[in-house]
Amino acid sequence: MSEQHGEAPLFDAADGRTLAEAALRSITASTARARGDDFLRILVRDLAQALDVAYVIAGRVIAMADGEGIRTLAVWGGTDYAPNMEYSLRHTPCQDVTEQCMCFHASGIQADYPDDTLLVEMRAESYIGMPMIDTEGQTLGILSAIDTKPISEDKRLLALSLLSIFAARGAAELQHQDREQQLEAKVQRRTDALLAAQATLVEQEKMVALGALVAGVAHEVNTPIGVAVTAASTMASYAEDLVKCVSAERVSRSELLAMAQRLSEGAQLIERNLARAADLIGNFKQLAVDQGSVHETEVALREHALSVVSAHGPELRKVGLAVQVDIAPELRTRLDAGRWSQVLSNLLMNAAKHGYPDGGPGKVTLAARLALEGGMRWLLLEFADDGVGLTGEVRERLFEPFFTTKRGQGGSGLGMHIVYTIVHQMGGQVAVAASEPGSAGCRLKLRLPVRD
Repeated sequence: MSEQHGEAPLFDAADGRTLAEAALRSITASTARARGDDFLRILVRDLAQALDVAYVIAGRVIAMADGEGIRTLAVWGGTDYAPNMEYSLRHTPCQDVTEQCMCFHASGIQADYPDDTLLVEMRAESYIGMPMIDTEGQTLGILSAIDTKPISEDKRLLALSLLSIFAARGAAELQHQDREQQLEAKVQRRTDALLAAQATLVEQEKMVALGALVAGVAHEVNTPIGVAVTAASTMASYAEDLVKCVSAERVSRSELLAMAQRLSEGAQLIERNLARAADLIGNFKQLAVDQGSVHETEVALREHALSVVSAHGPELRKVGLAVQVDIAPELRTRLDAGRWSQVLSNLLMNAAKHGYPDGGPGKVTLAARLALEGGMRWLLLEFADDGVGLTGEVRERLFEPFFTTKRGQGGSGLGMHIVYTIVHQMGGQVAVAASEPGSAGCRLKLRLPVRD
């Protein structure tokens, strides 16, 4: 679309080319290293100076309630940058530009578009605009020059040359921004999906560990329950013998004492084994309930550690591991007992699965103490085993999710990652301790802040 108003002065083509080339070199040099919105800001400023116009606008086409509109990305307003804005394309010369027409009005622009209040505010007299079109033929935005005085013929040709060149460059920048946003959105979707999958796998790992614990405890409980059932059956037989003895015509004192002794021994046997079963179930219940809750409570650290060790007794004995708990009986602190139980469980099971690939016997030590460091009280815990130890690669990747030395043998690679995640969620740190010369095994050091 092209309109001209008034007579234009004669134009020297050679001078025009020289001026255009100089302006092109200057703007190209100033925008060479700029990208995105920075490129557009420099461009509108330099175009305004090269064309000697009051306003240069670079904007992107957007959807608005009443149709399409423009969101400006850079506006030069005479002496400085003007604030960005949004405006509707209806009844504006920019609407013609977005239809991929070069729009030129040498003068009288307000009369040509009387409903465009923005032109009135700008006291616009002349207008020239170019569409920014991407490689697929879609209009991404506009690049326009507006002045408060008529545009002469020589300025028109210069403006057409510069705007057409830099509108193409601007379109490339906008298309690059769009592709970056699409890529970032795609990466974010993939990241969210991976995090969701990882969270699901972590929960599955917890359930698998709890399932193994249930199976082990159930097997362990069967033994004392079986002994108690057998003892109860035997006591029933003794009771029948006692009834027969008492019903007889003659009862000896020695027979009654012997039967009473046998009944007493049977009762004690039942009591001991049922107490053992109750302890196992209690430890398991405490561990299961703790891991299903999220709240801080005061924890007796030695007693709590012993209950976790007891709950994992079947699997530890299967490997031949003995656990020494070196924690003072009076040591107590506030902890999230559930997450702390999960940490201890994973440390024990990691040692059982990976520390002794050929089986035990082996020894695990669990030590804890309180310390004052940097004006804060910390719970310092050291977990050590005398197993095969860690290679350099395993040491560096121990807490990395999905890293396992048991790939294809049932290892998920999440056990120690869960330890790392929980400890950091509790405000602490966990690290592999440096091995002492000539020593085997693995040593881990954990630090947790102590809250009164």
